[in-house]
Amino acid sequence: MWMCPTPAGEQCVVHPQEIKNKMLLLNPLFLLFVLLLSAVAGATADEPDPCAGRRIHIRSLPRRFNADLLRYCSGGDGDGDADGDAFPLGDPSAAATSVPPCASLANHGLGPRTHPRSRSWYRTHPRLLEVFFHRRIQERGCLVDDPAHADAVFLPYYAALDALPYVLRPSLLDQDESARHGVALADHLSSQERVLSRRHGHDHFLVVAGSAWDHSQPLQDRPRLWGTTSLLRLPALANFTFLTFESRTWAWQEHALPHPTSFHPASLAHLRAWLDRARRSPRPTLMLFAGGVSRPSRPNIRGSILAECANRTDAACALVDCSAGRCARDPGRYMRPMLRAKFCLQPPGDTPTRRSTFDAIIAGCVPVFFEDLAARAQYGWHLPPARYHDFSVHIPKEAVVFGAVRIADTLAAVPEEQVRRMRRRVLRLAPRVMYRRHGSAADLREAEKDAIDLALDGVLRRIRRRTRALEEGSPERIYEQEDDTIDDDMHQEWQFETGASLLSESDYYILTPISALRTALHYHCYEKNEAVVG
Repeated sequence: MWMCPTPAGEQCVVHPQEIKNKMLLLNPLFLLFVLLLSAVAGATADEPDPCAGRRIHIRSLPRRFNADLLRYCSGGDGDGDADGDAFPLGDPSAAATSVPPCASLANHGLGPRTHPRSRSWYRTHPRLLEVFFHRRIQERGCLVDDPAHADAVFLPYYAALDALPYVLRPSLLDQDESARHGVALADHLSSQERVLSRRHGHDHFLVVAGSAWDHSQPLQDRPRLWGTTSLLRLPALANFTFLTFESRTWAWQEHALPHPTSFHPASLAHLRAWLDRARRSPRPTLMLFAGGVSRPSRPNIRGSILAECANRTDAACALVDCSAGRCARDPGRYMRPMLRAKFCLQPPGDTPTRRSTFDAIIAGCVPVFFEDLAARAQYGWHLPPARYHDFSVHIPKEAVVFGAVRIADTLAAVPEEQVRRMRRRVLRLAPRVMYRRHGSAADLREAEKDAIDLALDGVLRRIRRRTRALEEGSPERIYEQEDDTIDDDMHQEWQFETGASLLSESDYYILTPISALRTALHYHCYEKNEAVVG
């Protein structure tokens, strides 16, 4: 037996049989505890890793490659003093109608709200997508501090802002300095060879808020072309993936992102309210064109559109003049007419792609393309290339400019039921080309992937393919393009007629009482050019 002290200082006697009985009583509980721990550990081991193949490392760059570049918004040389070497974000000739450059930086690059109480609409400048993308990726899950554990490496380099001095300062153009755009970044990365050498840069990606054509002038070209740089031609960056607004014909380095619109919803209720409004909106106008309305000096598709609209006396064609930045300050200037039009014309301008394409999709206005480079050959991660006939109309521009084809007659011949069906499909695509607001509600993040989500999915697919090719000793497969469309991987999701969309028609009506009230308020306020509060 054992002796034990008592509170009174006396001693007690504990018999071995008593200890044995207590141990027998505790053993089943102990065994149950062990079994529960084993079960939990086994269940955890069986669960798939949600970050497998999706880990991203954000490289730390000196401020001169990102934050310091925002000082150019002041219209000065970076020190806040305006002078003759200003680098404005927009066209100086449109300063009276455009959003002030520094104001465009509000809301992490989304720009100022269109109304103080707005929760979804902003005056967004496309060049600031790099800033907003950086903000959004910081709130993404599966971020890692160690690049050795990352599946992809993001470079927060504001390339389009860094290009402004090279493309807008005449003295630098005359000195062939535009060829040095990005050289400082390449030198900095080369000084940290450990990260680059692991996969030879194939796991690195960045955003360039512009056309790839504008940043791919050959390094040796003289004289330099105004408005262009050689960023994509730098040997040190050759293996990186660039996310641009427009890709080249053979896009082995880059992939196109949708142009940002002014619509950035913060919750699923806001998104559904807008899509339901677009679906219900009456559309008395047959076709609409929003853009510059000056007549071209040579025959082209824009000139043909303007001429055809000018010759019509009915309401079949509507024109929205966006010359000199008129539409930059007021998205309602073109969004309201788009809500009332069945078809939105998307002729190429200085480049094949247009922001108006994505404004039209957000508005439920069926896009009309005149060449494949306008969208079909660009946005394979966001729009299914093999199914453009389901949600758009294609009219060859040559048939309009040099032939006898009239656009209005072609569109008027489309049966009304087919137009409604195409509109439904366009609105199902809308969440894929929008950029939701940073800090958005969990219900929206979980229900819909937006343009950034899909871009990151595409980047990770591309990097996995290239990494696999390197590991298998097949470098010739690095630049294959089979990962650049969603037709195969998302075949089931694009069953438009069977309701396989993430936002089926029935979803528009499955709203809580509060959401339904907010939806009704949204309609009322939008008509009054106001915004929903909350």
